[in-house]
Amino acid sequence: MFTLIPCAAGCGRNAITGSSVCSVHAADPKKEGRRIAEYITQREVIKNLNASGLYFENDDFSHRHYYGCDFIGASFFHCTFVDTFMRMSFFDSAQFQDCDFSKSDLQFLSFGGSSILNCTFTGSELVHVNFGGAGISECRFNNSNLYNSRFINADMNCSDFIDCNIKKTYFIQARQEGISFKSSNTAEAIFEYGEED
Repeated sequence: MFTLIPCAAGCGRNAITGSSVCSVHAADPKKEGRRIAEYITQREVIKNLNASGLYFENDDFSHRHYYGCDFIGASFFHCTFVDTFMRMSFFDSAQFQDCDFSKSDLQFLSFGGSSILNCTFTGSELVHVNFGGAGISECRFNNSNLYNSRFINADMNCSDFIDCNIKKTYFIQARQEGISFKSSNTAEAIFEYGEED
């Protein structure tokens, strides 16, 4: 897991990797985002990284291994994570727009409360992944394994889960509009809907 170093400003948040302060107290948060992006692209294996609250745009984070990283509250626009291997990393309350996670092996991650717009996870392993409370729109999860993942209270719109393994995948009280589960094993998933307001 990531190392917790408190922000020197005493705010209770954790400092960004390689800094003494968090993203809120950084003198130039965009510069910190560029520094962390460069840090990632110079390595094949990234462990215990804290990049919470940072902004990334047009960055290619593909073909890398991530372990125990903290991207909580970060923003990703037009970023590529193709063929990535991730374990025990956190993207809660993060923003993703036009990002590509195709052909990735993503296990034991959390995207709780995140906003995920026009992203693709096609051909990926998404095992034990939490999407609880996430806003998911215009996304593609086709040909993916979502075994034992959670979409509890997610707001899902115009997205495809075509030919997916959704065995033991929980869609409890998930709001769904324009969702396709064509050729997926829906009988093995858990769908429970709350009462309409």
